[in-house]
Amino acid sequence: MNFYEFGDETNPIMVLIHGVIQPWNSMMEEIEYFRGDYHIYAVELNGHTQDKSTAFKSLEAEAKEIEEFFFQKGINQVEVLCGFSMGGAIAHVVWKNQRLKVRNLIMDGAPLVPYPKMMDTFMTKNYLDIIHKSKARDAKTLENFEKNFLPKKYLDSYLKLADNMSDESLRNIVHSASTSALYTIIKNDSRILYLHGTKMNEIYSKKSAKLLKKAYPEAEIICYNGKAHLECAIYEPQVWCKDVRAFLEER
Repeated sequence: MNFYEFGDETNPIMVLIHGVIQPWNSMMEEIEYFRGDYHIYAVELNGHTQDKSTAFKSLEAEAKEIEEFFFQKGINQVEVLCGFSMGGAIAHVVWKNQRLKVRNLIMDGAPLVPYPKMMDTFMTKNYLDIIHKSKARDAKTLENFEKNFLPKKYLDSYLKLADNMSDESLRNIVHSASTSALYTIIKNDSRILYLHGTKMNEIYSKKSAKLLKKAYPEAEIICYNGKAHLECAIYEPQVWCKDVRAFLEER
């Protein structure tokens, strides 16, 4: 796991956690937008490191490593903890642990309901296929990259990630995310924002948003009608950032 810092150290802390098979720098638009107001820590999760191969074990293990990083720096509170997809599930674990105080929890498409075994198997097979073909530099896979996953400017970073990702890490990533759940309702004064789209690949995000709102009625939900998983954050980051800023500036 690696951490990258941006912005003035005297500003409130914002932590950003990327999603499955996404390079950490795919969050650069969000980093640039908020770096004037926050001291930003961008997390590069295990199993996704571009400089060397690292092992992803579980959401809980990733959450603990993030907590320990801040404790070692003498930090026990962050202003904003934000995670995308699986990164949102990890952010939820950090928040739920209550070891690191979080004033604002933001999750985009985070899985907070468990997936059926069949879906776990399908997703694992699909992600393994994508990573294997990416390592082989399969032309069709790379051609679909910009259209279906990330802007082309992140391709080189993604390929470094893919080259270092092991099958074991990927299986752990999918299984850990697929069993993620909002099991325990906790008392917490954090403000919560959950964002999601409405297309087919957002079915579990929509269920997660519904469950979260039921558990925490004060939570704010933003629904991007007609958008796919993380589509707004990735392809329309200025819209996403303005919506998040509006939430953060509410009092």
